[in-house]
Amino acid sequence: MKKLLALLIMLSVSCEVYGQTPDHDALTNVGQTVPQFTVTTLDGQRLSSGDLRGKVVLIDFFATWCGPCMSEMPHIEHDVWQAFKKDQFVVLAVGREHSREELIKFNKEKGFTFLIAPDPKREVYKLFASQYIPRNYVIGKDGKILFQSMGYNEDTFKEMLELIKAQLKAGA
Repeated sequence: MKKLLALLIMLSVSCEVYGQTPDHDALTNVGQTVPQFTVTTLDGQRLSSGDLRGKVVLIDFFATWCGPCMSEMPHIEHDVWQAFKKDQFVVLAVGREHSREELIKFNKEKGFTFLIAPDPKREVYKLFASQYIPRNYVIGKDGKILFQSMGYNEDTFKEMLELIKAQLKAGA
């Protein structure tokens, strides 16, 4: 039992990194064009990074076992997606190392209404980073990365939320 508890603590800590120290595990930078990728969402929609041009996009990499990811996702649903879903805005949550079946079951329990896509072999994730989740990327209408973060904390989340608001207001 103690080994299981220690493992759960290690997993939780490994997917959340506080503080905005240099992110040596990021493979992207603010200002660069979002990497080219294609995913198939749980509703069967095939979506590529090119399809997202002209919209403000939040890409969230998560795992169902990651405590900080599970703390953050309800905020993405309520504070971000529900607030802006009528605008030219997309939320795409990518389940790192999860199958479609796992994510369908997960979302049946959670009830998130934004787009969710599996990434069972980290094919999309490895274009953005080498480790640590959650990770968020705000992509501008021109396809450039405007914001990226790892881990979850309220201050960074609020900063991301304000950037999304400003980007959507600027395009209104």
